[in-house]
Amino acid sequence: MSYRDVVSRRVLAWALVAVGARMPVAMAPLALVFLVRERPGGYALGAALAAAYVIGEIVGAPVLGMRLNPGRARPHLAVGLVAGAVGFAGLGAFATAPAALLAAFAFLAGAGPAAVPGGLRALLTSLVPRHAAAQALSVESMLTFGVWAVSPAAVTGLALGVGHRLPLLLEAALMAAAALGLWLLPEGWAAEPDGPGGRDASKLRVLARAWPVYVTGAAGLSLLSLAELVLPALLEQRGIGVGWAGPLLTVMSVASAAGAFAYGLRTWPGRLATRSVVLMAGMSAAVCLVALIPAAPGMAAALAVAGLLQSGALLTRNLSLREALPPHALAAGYSVMYAAVGAGYAATGSLAGALLPHTTPSTAILAGVSLTLLLTAVGWWGETRAGRSVRGVGGGGVAGAVGAEGAPVGGGGDSQRGL
Repeated sequence: MSYRDVVSRRVLAWALVAVGARMPVAMAPLALVFLVRERPGGYALGAALAAAYVIGEIVGAPVLGMRLNPGRARPHLAVGLVAGAVGFAGLGAFATAPAALLAAFAFLAGAGPAAVPGGLRALLTSLVPRHAAAQALSVESMLTFGVWAVSPAAVTGLALGVGHRLPLLLEAALMAAAALGLWLLPEGWAAEPDGPGGRDASKLRVLARAWPVYVTGAAGLSLLSLAELVLPALLEQRGIGVGWAGPLLTVMSVASAAGAFAYGLRTWPGRLATRSVVLMAGMSAAVCLVALIPAAPGMAAALAVAGLLQSGALLTRNLSLREALPPHALAAGYSVMYAAVGAGYAATGSLAGALLPHTTPSTAILAGVSLTLLLTAVGWWGETRAGRSVRGVGGGGVAGAVGAEGAPVGGGGDSQRGL
């Protein structure tokens, strides 16, 4: 694969805006844990605030994403980023406030910019030639994992070395800068054909048919919540300095970025649904090892394996979504997927947070892995069942039936490889 057609000034400007918009998202869960960890029941409260943040994303993504005007997306995206900046600034400024107020700020920080990732993804594909859409999405994936690689170390260093409020205030500044940076980009992108799915009711029905992809997407990010939210407590259980949480998560994200690059270089065998299950099973096994290995080097190795497999799992989910939805519903589908993976994050994080006061962090991680495997099984069952029902039907619903080697049937000019 060649990435030559993706290199341009407009894509570079897009990348700068995307970093400003996405780094706060990557920093938020760990920053919330460090914000309140010294309060009574701090780790459980941190997990609850992270869940409130992700619930905001879950609510905001489909509601705001369905209303995004492709031709005039810039004002919508800018307002969302400003709302997120206000939420993060409130968390940083009122760190000692009651838990309910902090949860409200966390909810606002998650809900306000929830449609931005899907909007930026659609905007990116409009900045490159049609035949380079897959490469553009692969670059987006690598950029995202790169952001996730830097963010944990940045949060840990700022929270422990300077002050626990600073990461949240930095997140507010980054989102505000991203809102300003939108004026370096086009106002929107070409509207997709309306078709029968253009009306909200029909679009909802089309989106609902892809539910198995959303469920397995939720499973994919649920393991990340375990690594982020429980790792500091697990390190304390092992007698390892909590400051190692950032570097260990960075190892995982760097491995994910490498995995995303490697995944996009070739065609992999097997159907997407089967490929996803294999990757999720391997990632679950690696996270189980993180819970069981007593020393930091072994934990780092297990997290690296988990990250390497995670990128492939998430890419297969986005590949499946691009195959399952007709073109006019893809922008909304991106937002629903964003909400779904947030739901998986919130569910596993809430489970771990509820278990931490009553059991060890390692046991909480193993319980979360069990939930992840259950979601993976349900999604795989639904996807294979839907694949049988539409086999041989191209172009709509959970359409784009998948060929024997995982290649989309009737997919048009895009190869669908990427994010």
